[in-house]
Amino acid sequence: MAEAKGNKQKRPISSRGARIVGRVVSDKNKKTVVVERDLMKKISKYKRMARERSRVQAHNPDEIEAKVGDIVRIGETRKISKTKSWIVLEVISKAEEVGA
Repeated sequence: MAEAKGNKQKRPISSRGARIVGRVVSDKNKKTVVVERDLMKKISKYKRMARERSRVQAHNPDEIEAKVGDIVRIGETRKISKTKSWIVLEVISKAEEVGA
């Protein structure tokens, strides 16, 4: 019984709700990335489209390790911290190395 108490395994964070695709613009924080996605919003009064940006902080698990420039899929999850309620599910495409 004492062995079971000492063998705590971390459970993976489950995702639920919305899933979005975006580009990683910052990975400076530990286990956190900032994902940005571009949106087109219709302004009906002027019959024009306006470009907007949405920036979301997402948890970056050790097994995924998304870097700046990667295109990632993130999913909604429980509140992890004050600003994080999304988790990186997968890296769709890696960033291309510049100058290599």
